[in-house]
This record gives sequence, C-alpha cells and structure tokens, in this order.
Amino acid sequence: MAKIKIHTEYEGAWSDARKPLLCLDTGKWRTQRPVANEEKCNYCSLCALYCTVQCMVDKKSHFQPDLKFCKGCGICARECPQKAIVMISEGEFRDEGFE
Repeated sequence: MAKIKIHTEYEGAWSDARKPLLCLDTGKWRTQRPVANEEKCNYCSLCALYCTVQCMVDKKSHFQPDLKFCKGCGICARECPQKAIVMISEGEFRDEGFE
C-alpha cells in the first residue's frame, strides 16, 4: 500500500493559509503532458489562470507546468491564445527515455 505524504499539521478543514494544505504528487497518472514553447509565449498568464490545479510555474518570461502536479487535462493548451502549449502523449516521452 502506498503512503500518502501530508505536509500539514492540520486535519480537516482548518488550515493556515500561509502554508501548503496538501501537496500530493499527482502527475504520474496522466496520459498527456503539456509542453510549453517559451518562444511563442507572450506571458499573458491565461494558462496559469485557467489551470484547475494551479500547477503553472511563473518563470518570469513564460509559464511552465510543474509535472509533479499536472494531471494532463489540457485546459492550459486550449486557453493559450498563442498556441504556445501543446499536449504530447506520455508514451512519446517514455519511448524516447524522457521523464
């Protein structure tokens, strides 16, 4: 049985907003991953705004998904007006030896 790491001292609905409530590595079961092209990105932040799990990381010139938490839903790619994010099958990365 896998152990779940809970990074909080609080149980239930109470939390301290200055600390993370629950940080689970949820990105391992996705079938597609977003790949951002920083050349096309105009830094509008719509991908970060619409990301349901808020895993888009601000790199100060573009946004990059944090693949530890990304579920591969593709909302970021659909909302990007520049088409700077494309969804690629996880199988393509595994076949090429990338993680």
